[in-house]
Amino acid sequence: MLRTTRSVTLTPAGLALRPRARQLFEDLSNAVNAMRMEAGERRERLAIGCLPTIAMQCLPQVAARFLKEHPGVHIKIYDNAASEIADRVQADEAEFGITIVAANRWDLDLKPVAKEPFVLVCNRAMPLARHAALTWAQLQGLPLERISAETGNRILIDDALGARRESLVWFYEVQRVTTAVNFVRAAPAYAIVPQLAFDVVHADDLVAVPLRSPTVARAIGFITRKGLPPGRAAQHFMKLVARALRQRFVTAPQKR
Repeated sequence: MLRTTRSVTLTPAGLALRPRARQLFEDLSNAVNAMRMEAGERRERLAIGCLPTIAMQCLPQVAARFLKEHPGVHIKIYDNAASEIADRVQADEAEFGITIVAANRWDLDLKPVAKEPFVLVCNRAMPLARHAALTWAQLQGLPLERISAETGNRILIDDALGARRESLVWFYEVQRVTTAVNFVRAAPAYAIVPQLAFDVVHADDLVAVPLRSPTVARAIGFITRKGLPPGRAAQHFMKLVARALRQRFVTAPQKR
């Protein structure tokens, strides 16, 4: 049985469409390739929000270890205050945040990892520097530095002390905990800051004394967008950070 082939003769209009069709296919191919490249770049980028003290103390070692296993990942760190970190996570500018985990953040998924205690920082020449630990009652009448109300640290201390905070004398107010630590050098004052803020300074002339009755600590952990778990690379980074934080705060801070 003989097969007959049917020839197609393009009309002048059809011939005119061929270059246009070829161009459409080329444009489509270019668009697909661009989308693939963009998706690849997105997978190779990891944006993180982090408190400055943690960024300085923990992230360099964690990032170095992470990049050994993920050498192609570009890490971007937003070292911001707690409120800014939450905003960046909500806006999808950061995949997760390493910050103060507060119960009032109903719009984010929270995962506490460690408790960071607050300590009293004083000059080594001051009388209180000789104490192994101090109660908040022993601070009455002393010139203290207050952290701005815009930070989560101030809120935590005020909530923990309740009415007792009114008996304390706040001579100074600063915006950053590292500023508070450095201010102790020049002024006859005492600063109450999270432990890592003191560790960042590495000062031989300053001492950090644990505070008791009550012991005040801030919960440090991760925040992510609600219902949207981080990617695999982000989860691995978070695992390394959690391990570093737990090792750092496994014991109470010691006087130096």
